Amino acid sequence: MEERHKKILSAVIEEYTNTAVPVGSKVIAEKYFPDLSSATIRNDMAELEEGKYLYQPHTSAGRIPTDKGYRFFVSEIMPDQKLTLAEQRKMQTELLKLKAQNNRLSRTTAKLLSSFAGSFAISGLKKDLYDFGISELLENPEFKQIDEFCRVAEALDYIDENIDSILKEVKVGETKIFIGKENPIKAISNCSMVVSPYKNKEGETGLLAIIGPKRMKYARNKSILDYVKKLMGTSVVIILAAESARFIFTR
Repeated sequence: MEERHKKILSAVIEEYTNTAVPVGSKVIAEKYFPDLSSATIRNDMAELEEGKYLYQPHTSAGRIPTDKGYRFFVSEIMPDQKLTLAEQRKMQTELLKLKAQNNRLSRTTAKLLSSFAGSFAISGLKKDLYDFGISELLENPEFKQIDEFCRVAEALDYIDENIDSILKEVKVGETKIFIGKENPIKAISNCSMVVSPYKNKEGETGLLAIIGPKRMKYARNKSILDYVKKLMGTSVVIILAAESARFIFTR
């Protein structure tokens, strides 16, 4: 793919992620490429559509990324992203606060993931699994049609029955992104999933996952899971103390 096509694909994905509205060439030209005409952008978007990286839901509409477009972006374009120190400290504080209110760490972590990702989250060991955030997920415009809403809601109600199939696809220590039809839970092929199995300090295998619309913020959600996985593998209190000390001594 040409470099300009990569940049246009990235711009379409960013715009669609933020708006959930099909993206037109005029918007891309004005907001991302002021030195290019909308006609040039339109031709490039048409070529991306021919390559099946974008599609046009209606003749007069803008374009939307396809599963192939998202996959190319995630695998070839998307930069790694790390949470800022402030975000890390906020996450640590929230985790400790929730932990103080509820001793079930798995449920606490699912709430934390859902809060930071603004989507549906799963956390726990295979026999101690919790999920949170189904309302946040289903508020997205992708699920406004009643048939889609019911299909996704029903699948997530039985998410615990699919954990083994998820774990077969991802190694412990790996964070893997499933996009659309790649999803091991076929009933939610209109969603994407970021999954990260881990070992806790007792050596038990746990699972963290975020499920959201295909226009989710992949880099951010991956960074959230990677950081929470770090917390799960070490004492949260120790990490918080160490980060606080580092903050003090580096000022």
